[in-house]
Amino acid sequence: MRDLAMLTQSKEIPTIRVIAMPADANPAGDIFGGWLMGQMDLAASTIATRRAHGRTATVAVDGMSFLAPVAVGDEVSLYAVLTGEGRSSMKIRVEAWRRARAAEETEKVTEAVFTFVAIGEDRKARSLPPS
Repeated sequence: MRDLAMLTQSKEIPTIRVIAMPADANPAGDIFGGWLMGQMDLAASTIATRRAHGRTATVAVDGMSFLAPVAVGDEVSLYAVLTGEGRSSMKIRVEAWRRARAAEETEKVTEAVFTFVAIGEDRKARSLPPS
């Protein structure tokens, strides 16, 4: 497992990169926190599904606080890394960074730890396969 700080400092390719669009914003042009959380959940689920070799479900989100707003047109990069696992569960830390479309500087906007559980076809928890 790689350290998240190393991922962001090394400018490694993010798990997801997306442009914030007008449909994702309030009347003032700020992106809804729920949209951003949804993007973070998608990034975390990418890591969880690959580790579980199959279906997973989000069961908890811890420690989310919004540090800076995201505006329409900003590029949002989401970095996700597996930080721990149990018999069927996985903890994935996700950081979201914004960059104005015409700028080079990036700014961290939020982070959180997502907990996922591997599930079977019956939608019940199943053990993770060996890593």
